[in-house]
Amino acid sequence: MGIAQRPLPQPTASTQAFWDATRQDRLLIQQCKACSTLQFYPRPFCRACLSEDTGWMESAGLGVIYTFTINHRAANEHMKPHVPYAVAVVTLDEGVKLMGAMAPGRLADIRIGARVKVVFEKVSDALSLPRFALLETA
Repeated sequence: MGIAQRPLPQPTASTQAFWDATRQDRLLIQQCKACSTLQFYPRPFCRACLSEDTGWMESAGLGVIYTFTINHRAANEHMKPHVPYAVAVVTLDEGVKLMGAMAPGRLADIRIGARVKVVFEKVSDALSLPRFALLETA
């Protein structure tokens, strides 16, 4: 019996540019051209002013852990070999929150307020997933 197939995001018209950028190890945040509001997750309109005139800005990929959980039960069959693993909600320096898996490392070092950077996990020729890695503290 082989390893279970990993469930992957399915890009939509609103998210395709985001996923195209992750393939290039770039993190984009959607920005309203009418009022400059940044938002994540990508959608076809601005959540602040409802304008449909949206674009993208590149994120530095740096932020702090807002909250996290350490999973001791796999969310799906694919994740069973990776237990325990951490998932975090990160407040990017640009102000939006993004949820993603933490890169492998010492789970005991993960804490709210810790600085992280985005890293990318290539899962196929068409898709890379953003993950977060702890930054070394001085």
